[in-house]
Amino acid sequence: MGQATRTTKLFLDVGKREEGGANTGKRAYLDATGAILNQARAFYLDFFLAHAQKLAERVSYYSEKHLEMRTRAISPNELLTWAEGCTVATGEHAHPWEGWNFSERFPGMPFVYRRAAIKEAIGKARSYLSHHANWEKSGKKRGKPGVPGAANHPTLYKGTIELDLSKDGKERARFVRLKVYTGTTWQWRNYPIKHNRYFQQRLTDPAWEQQSPKRVLRKNGAELHFSQTQEVSAQKIVQSKQDPDLVTVAVDLNVKMLAVITVRQRGMVRETVFVRDQGLDQARYRHLGRIAKKQWQSGKPVKGERSNQQLWRHIRRMNEDAAHRVARAIANVCARYPGCVLVFERLRKIRSSEASKSRRMNRKQANQLRGKINQRAREKAYVLGVVTAEVNPHGTSQYCSRCGARGERFSNLDGKRVSIKWGKLFRCPVCHYEAQADFNASLNLHHSFYRDYHWQPRPKRSG
Repeated sequence: MGQATRTTKLFLDVGKREEGGANTGKRAYLDATGAILNQARAFYLDFFLAHAQKLAERVSYYSEKHLEMRTRAISPNELLTWAEGCTVATGEHAHPWEGWNFSERFPGMPFVYRRAAIKEAIGKARSYLSHHANWEKSGKKRGKPGVPGAANHPTLYKGTIELDLSKDGKERARFVRLKVYTGTTWQWRNYPIKHNRYFQQRLTDPAWEQQSPKRVLRKNGAELHFSQTQEVSAQKIVQSKQDPDLVTVAVDLNVKMLAVITVRQRGMVRETVFVRDQGLDQARYRHLGRIAKKQWQSGKPVKGERSNQQLWRHIRRMNEDAAHRVARAIANVCARYPGCVLVFERLRKIRSSEASKSRRMNRKQANQLRGKINQRAREKAYVLGVVTAEVNPHGTSQYCSRCGARGERFSNLDGKRVSIKWGKLFRCPVCHYEAQADFNASLNLHHSFYRDYHWQPRPKRSG
């Protein structure tokens, strides 16, 4: 059993009022709300770090399962109640601790926002103390954990947001009501939204449990991120390997051929899917060439300033779109074989060889894209109950998938076969097997998963 998570974004139209968006004052309210919530979070973060012994406190309870008294760590809800009793002035405790009067420093803040700040501060403080304790035990001089920052995207619990999705068609909701800080008071304000049918279908899906949304502010926009969770049941890989009818889906990731997907069952290849880059590598190389040229013309970079922001933003969007597109193709193949195992190469850091600056940057971007495809495919496949395994990549591109002999890579140039290290085709000199090189590597991933390869693999390296 496990839990899958997905996020659906709802964009707020914070453009100019004459263009149909919110006015500049409403955007300023969002900034003011984020600033005061960061201050509240910093207040409670300092409070919990000053009373770290309370976070490590253990409480006694009666276990119905074991029928005896036991101890456990104090829960976040118990810490929240204790923190409110020490810092918030109420009828029962009118005098908070000296120096920790939250009601005096943040008058009128809604209790929902206050409790959200407390919960987030508890998580940050416990994480910091745990990492710091582990660092002290290790005896290392470097890598000391730093004190966590208070900045975070605020969570909008019930009582701070109102959004009605019960209507369809032309009567679909066009505004969302948010409780914001105007600089002096807390008020409800309407914000126009860029609503669509796709968003409503995902958010009202009964198979997913909805969580409280987060408000994310960008430089030129604002978003509401609605998180949803779903319980997933999947077998462990050790158990799946005992099934003689197990289906394995192996994916070989590359540059021009982004992914070669092969499906194998009982030693037979049942399906093969090629996913091409559709000119992504060349387009990205041209953009990086422009960036390298501009950097050369501008001379030494200014510290603290970023250059070519629009081009870099465009390149990131290209990579992100390609990662989602390839991951969806992989997930669609896995959906046709319930209970299968998804297999990837265990690729970590790939160093780019000596070349021009634009070439080296392009190779780095291509290597980052492989990692993004791996991550996105894992997430989309896990929703389907498909687990992912990583195997040793040694020999998958160099050895024959049929006989296991060492082969060679070649390409057809001007009607002639030319042996090239990164050739598109693969040839075995022993059994004379010829195939597309990435297809042969994808088949070898199945051998590596079952450990029935005919070559001596390298031992797994850490990191």
